[in-house]
Amino acid sequence: MTLAVLSLGSNLGDSQKILKDAVSDIKNIEGISDFKLSPFYKTKPVGYMDQDDFVNLACSFETTLEPLDLLHNMQALEQKYKRVRLFKNGPRTLDIDLIVYGDLVLNTQELTVPHPRMHERAFVLAPLKDIEPNLTVSTFNTTVQELYEQLDDKEKNDVEIING
Repeated sequence: MTLAVLSLGSNLGDSQKILKDAVSDIKNIEGISDFKLSPFYKTKPVGYMDQDDFVNLACSFETTLEPLDLLHNMQALEQKYKRVRLFKNGPRTLDIDLIVYGDLVLNTQELTVPHPRMHERAFVLAPLKDIEPNLTVSTFNTTVQELYEQLDDKEKNDVEIING
């Protein structure tokens, strides 16, 4: 079993319902157990700013799935929820990123883990610190909590918990 961490986000449609339904779908995938889920966060968009705020959350779980199998399962879920990639950082019904897969360090065209920009993103780190604050991220040799604390205040101010 390997600990996997995902970041989920949505800003089109009923984002909280889409995320709740996607989490339910993830929990039902064979080879996933010991599921942890963060609260929902309202977050400002990154990159392309002319769009609605996002709803984000993080989840972690133990899995027997190989990293690419897990990635392909998440891409299939994005398609189930009608994700359309119009342009980078654009609005989406569902975005799922594989953030960490155990201690694996992988950088291929299809998958990079740990996620290369996770340390810059409060919308990833704020929810993640709620469920895995002491997780050490291999490429940074730093815990999630420490990565969050290193973010600048403006980045932290762009995320707000929705429920506790």
